Amino acid sequence: MTDLEQRPYVPARQPNTKYPLIDNDPHFKRVVKYARTEDYAKGGALAAFGPAMMLLWEKISPSHVHKGGFASVMRLSCTIGAGAGFLYFYESSILRFYGVEENKREVEMDMREMVDKVKRNEPLYGKSSLTPYMQGVASRNSRYSGVWLHVIPWFNFVNHDQHGVDTAKYYRQAERELAAEQAGSK
Repeated sequence: MTDLEQRPYVPARQPNTKYPLIDNDPHFKRVVKYARTEDYAKGGALAAFGPAMMLLWEKISPSHVHKGGFASVMRLSCTIGAGAGFLYFYESSILRFYGVEENKREVEMDMREMVDKVKRNEPLYGKSSLTPYMQGVASRNSRYSGVWLHVIPWFNFVNHDQHGVDTAKYYRQAERELAAEQAGSK
């Protein structure tokens, strides 16, 4: 393909949700940073459920495994529980980015973070060493991946500018805030 040819840009489909879309492909760090205390609690409870059930079953109906046998079962149970708890925590947080669950707090955090980046003249979604084409590939591969997190865990670790939202709202808000700051300083 030559430099003159342009690849067609197909925008991401916008889901019909009750709450506003914040980001259809949020970076892993943002999902973890925007998580609520209840997400941590739910994930922790699910992580502890498996090992707790194994201990309960061992008390109710002992397995009589050889010495050290139950310890390996508990290690495996803890590992699987921790993985399941993390995925549940992550999905609870990412669904708010998609607008599937109530996300007023996250919308305000997103606006504050992005407006601050605009004021500092930084790229909204971070810098990337990838070409624009590869950023698009990464975006298309992980867009809405949180919906199918229970099938295949897939996270976005790539900074790119394809997030399914109109970024002009951040610039407009930054202009309003800067104008208010200038008017207040006079």
